[in-house]
Amino acid sequence: MLIALIAVVASACSSHPAAPPDPHSLIDRTPGLVRPASVHVASTDTDRDRAVVHVAQQLYTFWNTGDTARLDAAVGPEFRDNTLPSGRPQGPTGPVAASSTFRAAIPDLTCELADLYVTGDTFTARLVFAGTFTGTYNGVRGAGQPIRFGAIDIQHVGTAGKIVEDWHLEDNLTFLQQAGLVTVASAPARN
Repeated sequence: MLIALIAVVASACSSHPAAPPDPHSLIDRTPGLVRPASVHVASTDTDRDRAVVHVAQQLYTFWNTGDTARLDAAVGPEFRDNTLPSGRPQGPTGPVAASSTFRAAIPDLTCELADLYVTGDTFTARLVFAGTFTGTYNGVRGAGQPIRFGAIDIQHVGTAGKIVEDWHLEDNLTFLQQAGLVTVASAPARN
């Protein structure tokens, strides 16, 4: 009787969903890869979540270093930018062009992966880009202005384990203001 009761309890316990893993255990700690400061997962599929986190680390290591081998490891050939800025090529060459433009203006550009949210085969990232405007942007030479601006990305990882589409929003106004390329007029005071 006791053995039967233990079997019933064990069966009941095993039917409960597994607890999610420690999100930081999903991070690839290979030297040179960008590591997210904070990871949040919404599932208990540890293998898939680990693979998605790794793809995110590859992508943001590309943005941190400009190393296109990291981009190739993260983005599939069918990649589509759903928020493509005017003048930027569609597909995997788009991020290369964007990185080149920013690195021409900010040669020491870094990308911090501040927050990473994994929900199935999609991840959302909060990024902080920083550096010094010592290069050239739209024909204007920098004078060493410090640059720090944020961005939000949503990336969809396809069945082949690489990013197939994205949506992104960068705080370009802050970048342009810090670089001294635009000024924003203040609103008149109200009486």
